Amino acid sequence: MMIKIGLLGLGTVGSGVFSILEKHAETIKRKVGTDLKIEKVLVKDKDKQRDLDFDDQILTDDIDEIINNEDIDLLVELIGGENPAYDYIIAALNSGKSVVTANKLVIAKYEQEIMGLAREKGVQINYEGSVAGGIPVIRPLKESFAANKIERLYGILNGTTNYILTKMTNEEREFDEVLAEAQSLGYAERDPHSDISGADAAYKISILSSIAFETSIDINGVYVEGIEGIELEDIKLAEELGYVIKLLAIAKYHQDGLDVRVHPAFISKEHPLALVNGVYNAIYLHGDAVGDVMSYGQGAGRMPTASAVVADIMQAARDIYYQRPEVDNLDSIYNHDLVNISQVENSFYLRLQVKDKPGVLAQITKIFGENQVSLASVIQKHRLSEIVPIVLVTHQVKEENINKSLTAIKGLDDVISIKNLIRVEEL
Repeated sequence: MMIKIGLLGLGTVGSGVFSILEKHAETIKRKVGTDLKIEKVLVKDKDKQRDLDFDDQILTDDIDEIINNEDIDLLVELIGGENPAYDYIIAALNSGKSVVTANKLVIAKYEQEIMGLAREKGVQINYEGSVAGGIPVIRPLKESFAANKIERLYGILNGTTNYILTKMTNEEREFDEVLAEAQSLGYAERDPHSDISGADAAYKISILSSIAFETSIDINGVYVEGIEGIELEDIKLAEELGYVIKLLAIAKYHQDGLDVRVHPAFISKEHPLALVNGVYNAIYLHGDAVGDVMSYGQGAGRMPTASAVVADIMQAARDIYYQRPEVDNLDSIYNHDLVNISQVENSFYLRLQVKDKPGVLAQITKIFGENQVSLASVIQKHRLSEIVPIVLVTHQVKEENINKSLTAIKGLDDVISIKNLIRVEEL
């Protein structure tokens, strides 16, 4: 029995998957137990020149030639985006085909529906490549850490933002300049919004949270904040205070449910995640039995992501060949509410611009005191100017209390602006 594949998309990752399947065909056959063959490839333009060696007859621009082809056992979706990818995945599952995808958006929004349909049809849905490129994390969460209660999980899950923050830190450059460089090098898209806004990392932490905490995560309930507001001044002050700034994806238990969020955070320079630089990604988790574990590697890119996708293809093909479909037990998931960010406690870094006048700091600290906000440190930079910066770091405090304080502080005549508010995460 030969396992036949319908491949959707021959772009960056799709071409990488094609190359691996061709280059390592004999090794893959030995490990799976049978041959794998790409039967059809869905593309937008069949006449486009491609740097791959294949018979043009496998190309199609008609999805029905794959969905309705009874010889195709496995659909591999690599076109990205919500639609038509979602429709194609649902159609494939309904037709009795197993599916492999690297589509973080579709999995984050429709995971339980898709998994339920796969179980109903007795087929598989694998999506290792959707979260951290070449870093194995989904299967380890399901299998290697299955004996653990995962208590907290932190991730640097977006290479673009990590590259930008690393360059700002190491080379003392401003955000806009480094973003333009990242775009010119291909590390950032022409429209970088999904990356720099934190949306990309939010999809990924939603997927990881659903597995780690055996629950269904509503992506709309995940708090998301990007790095657009981070300035070089904040980077330098973080260094002075013993921290680095990272876009952190966080998921952990809270007394009222699950705390799942994405935002820039100060983390100690001594923590292993602080050493994750450039376009690299990392996942740092704590299980009640295994303790702290960190996985590190390339979280995106043609071949790292293709590596994860091909591993999923091999797993699905092996189970098709031996007729042992692997399904998740959806009956055992827990109901966890997502905690509103206003109820989460953190320490905070706050940078203000104020008039250089006596009593301004006293007014600010009075407001904090009235809102049960305790200050851990205050840095007042003296400059030859009428406007000077004040930097404050708080002790642990509820988000709603810091927000009440900031509303009152904004009303002070001598406060020119609140330049930045960044959470301090004690991992």
